[in-house]
Amino acid sequence: MSVPAFSEIEKGQPDTAPVSWYPPPSYPPPRVKAAGSTEGRVIASLIVAIAGIVLGLPLGIPGMVLGTLAYFLGKSAVNRIDSSQGALGGRSVAIAGWALGAISMAIGSAVTLVWIVVLLVATSQPATGG
Repeated sequence: MSVPAFSEIEKGQPDTAPVSWYPPPSYPPPRVKAAGSTEGRVIASLIVAIAGIVLGLPLGIPGMVLGTLAYFLGKSAVNRIDSSQGALGGRSVAIAGWALGAISMAIGSAVTLVWIVVLLVATSQPATGG
């Protein structure tokens, strides 16, 4: 058993031709978010929902109207964010606006019902006079 003194590499004679090597591409390609990439309906939904709660507590009907608007703005924003494949952000704020819109609708409905009952009770009592 004899061991060769030099291998092919040590002699400087490659056994094959050199092959160019390129690194494989990265999949999926990295996404770079642009500044201000939050979907526009997100902020609108949150502002309208908060206004609906603030106006719905004393008045009722504005809470129902603004809550409905905030609910649909938030739901639409969530759908657009999900379909954008990461290009748009603000999903958690959109869900908050969506949920606060539903709460605003509930508050507005309850307060409106209370106002209707108060109005009916106030107008149904007989007049006391002397």
